[in-house]
Amino acid sequence: MSDNKPPLDPHPLSEYVAWAGNRNREPLLGVLKEKLPKDPGRVLEMASGSGMHINYFAPHFDHLHFHPSDRDVEVFDNIKKLTTEHGNDNIADPVHLDLTNPETWFNAGTPRSFDTIFCINIFQVAPISIADGMMECAANLLSDDGILLIYGPFQVEGRFTTDSNKEFHDTLSSAGVEEWGLKDVADLKAAAAKHGLELKEIIDMPANNFSLIFGRQ
Repeated sequence: MSDNKPPLDPHPLSEYVAWAGNRNREPLLGVLKEKLPKDPGRVLEMASGSGMHINYFAPHFDHLHFHPSDRDVEVFDNIKKLTTEHGNDNIADPVHLDLTNPETWFNAGTPRSFDTIFCINIFQVAPISIADGMMECAANLLSDDGILLIYGPFQVEGRFTTDSNKEFHDTLSSAGVEEWGLKDVADLKAAAAKHGLELKEIIDMPANNFSLIFGRQ
């Protein structure tokens, strides 16, 4: 894939999303190698999109079973195509999980059935209101000592941590879509607290992104 940055396009099958995913997958893999359980277990990805991340990560964790999910069922064929092409037999078929619709939250499994849940690059193009659904869903699905990992660019306590993040926020905002823009970690913490979760760790990532690690209080 070219190193040239494609035009901004948040569609999960766009060249831009593929470019961004290719750039961040190695640093994310490093975090997952540290945070994922060493014993057999189950891992859920929320908002899997094209499936590029889950299919890149899964071969590194033969002892874990990965479960992709997304609100948009139109991406399911691409997820399954990548799974077949990569020969990843530890990835389940994708399931419909809409963070605004509680009726879908247990499509992926039963309460306390996941050791880890991760979600990559969703909040800059999603309304902050989905944080409440994400945290409630995670609180239901995570095991007692499970974690929720949220990756992406964020504001921290009402400020941009770098000029480039401010520029990215302004670019997103200029598109005229109300929910586009960098959200604040404080809002995620507030949503988590409502459902018995708390921010355990903030990991600085390349390109001025963060991995936010939530667990039970």
